[in-house]
Amino acid sequence: MNAVAGGGTLITFPVMTALGMPPVAANVTNTVALCPGFIGGMYAQRRDLSGQSHRLWVLLPIAALGGVGGGILLLLSGDRVFRAVVPFLILSASGLLAAQDAVRARVLRHVGPASEGAQEVRRAAGAIALAAIYGGYFGAGLGVILLATLGLLLTDTFTRLNALKQALSFVANLAAALYFAASGRVVWDVAAVMAVGAMVGGSIGGQFASRVSPKLLRSLVVAIGLTVGVFYLLK
Repeated sequence: MNAVAGGGTLITFPVMTALGMPPVAANVTNTVALCPGFIGGMYAQRRDLSGQSHRLWVLLPIAALGGVGGGILLLLSGDRVFRAVVPFLILSASGLLAAQDAVRARVLRHVGPASEGAQEVRRAAGAIALAAIYGGYFGAGLGVILLATLGLLLTDTFTRLNALKQALSFVANLAAALYFAASGRVVWDVAAVMAVGAMVGGSIGGQFASRVSPKLLRSLVVAIGLTVGVFYLLK
């Protein structure tokens, strides 16, 4: 699902809580386990990062700090607070996934010739920090948020902005995952199984991406996410 349409967290997180894991431990384990899946996406678009060195030098550290900040916020908030906000996070992530095509179309209307002006990058820094904090705290829908932010604040082609989004997503999630790994809250046996599944699934999904309808699969994930979000809200 992540390779073809995105939204895998909307499946994995509810499954772990259904198995009896506390919400914070489930979210921490999910972040660590799915982190390797970002490597493939970033590696596939590495050539599109060429010529974006200034953006990378400025925005990657911000994404890393934001990811750690979101992780700290998650652990400080604890299970009670996180359990209260989980329904709204899942419903929001489902909405973002549903709006992915609209976001992409809006970004395409704003893109233009490549430009790496320092003023543009500084303007994007604050928004990237907030997005990365969200990514470290929960993560589902982070790619959509980043793509929308980059498309509105930076001037470049869609392909290059998407590559930059991949790099920022990877760094934010990696930073949060490393912080969580040192926190002692990761359920490592579950994380190991999920990590293997994420890498194998990502490889298979990449091969079938052109054969499976992303819209159909995304609609399925959104429907599941909305159902789970309402269930958590009522519960």
